[in-house]
Amino acid sequence: MRSVGTLTRADLAETINRKMGFSRAESLDLVESILAKMCGAMADGENVKISGFGTFILRDKKQRIGRNPKTGVEVPITPRRVLTFRASQKLKDRVLKG
Repeated sequence: MRSVGTLTRADLAETINRKMGFSRAESLDLVESILAKMCGAMADGENVKISGFGTFILRDKKQRIGRNPKTGVEVPITPRRVLTFRASQKLKDRVLKG
C-alpha cells in the first residue's frame, strides 16, 4: 500500500508522459487543460461527473442562524455556495477494499 502523500499535477503529467509518450510539456498542458475545463464548468454552476471516479457537486446554501459554541450567541450564517465530492462506487470499492 502506498504511503500517505499527495498526488500533484506534476505526478499526473509524469504518468501521462510515461504511459502515453507525450513530451513533458505536452503532458503538463493536458493536465492543466483538463483542470481548467473542470474549474470553468464549476464556476459556471455545472456539476462535474467523471465516470468511475465521482462527481463534484455544487450546492447553494441559504442563510441560516448558527450559534457560537463558545458563547452561545446566535449569529446569522450568510448564504454561500459549497462544493462537495461524491465518490463513485467503483472508487469506493477500490480505495476501501484495497
